[in-house]
Amino acid sequence: MSDLDYLAAIRENADVLADAADAAGVDAAVPSCPDWTVADLLDHIGVVHRWAAMCCDREPGGPFVSSRQAGIESPADPSARADWVREGAQPLVDTLAAHDPDDVCWTWAPPSTVGFWRRRQAHETAVHRVDAQLAAGAVTPIDAPLAADGIDEWLSLLPNMPWREDPAGSGATIHFHCTDVEGEWVATLAPTGLQVERTHAKADVAARGAASDLLCWVMGRGPIDGLEIFGDRSLLEGWRETAKF
Repeated sequence: MSDLDYLAAIRENADVLADAADAAGVDAAVPSCPDWTVADLLDHIGVVHRWAAMCCDREPGGPFVSSRQAGIESPADPSARADWVREGAQPLVDTLAAHDPDDVCWTWAPPSTVGFWRRRQAHETAVHRVDAQLAAGAVTPIDAPLAADGIDEWLSLLPNMPWREDPAGSGATIHFHCTDVEGEWVATLAPTGLQVERTHAKADVAARGAASDLLCWVMGRGPIDGLEIFGDRSLLEGWRETAKF
C-alpha cells in the first residue's frame, strides 16, 4: 500500500469533487452528510486542504490549532467555492511534495510526519468526492487499492481521535474482507478500546465486498446491500454509529 500515489489521488479526487458539486448545485443536500448542503461540503474540504498544508510546517507536539483558529475561511459566496476547492488542492499537493514523507510535523494522530498528511488528505478527499457525487446522483468507485488503504488507515485512526472516544465493547469481533484486492482486518471491540489485526480469522460477523463499497460502508456511506454478511448483523449496525466519518 505504500506504493500508492497519494498526491495524484488528492489532485484527481479534488477535481472530480468540484465537478460533481457544480453538477449538483450548492444548495443540494448531501445524502451521506445529512446536516450539510454541497456548499457546506465545499467549505469543509477547501478549509481542510489549506489547514493540512499549514500543519506540514508546524512542529510536532504543539497545541491543536483548528482551521478556524488559523483564520481559514471559505468564500462568502457559495457559488465560488467549487473553484476555491480546485485552487486549494494544488498548493496542498505542492506543500506535500516539497517535504519528504518522513519529515516530522504536527499531526493529530501518529505518526507525526508529513506522510500522515499525504495519506490522510488522499482519503479525506476521496471519501468526500463520493459525498459530492451522491449529491449529484452518480457515484464512481474509489480506486480499489486506494480504498483498501483507506480502510486500513481508518481502522488505525479510530482509537487515536482526540475529539471522540476510542470505540470499545465487550469483545465482539468484526472481520472486514476486500474481495477485489488484498485487504483483511479483524476489529475487536474490547473493553479497553478498539484492537485491529490485519489477518484472516473467524469473527462474530464478517463483511465482504469490493474495496470501494467496503470503505464507503465502513465510513458511513453506501448501503449494506452491496456487501456479503456472515454472522451477527446487529454488530454492524452498532459499528456504523461508532465509526462513521
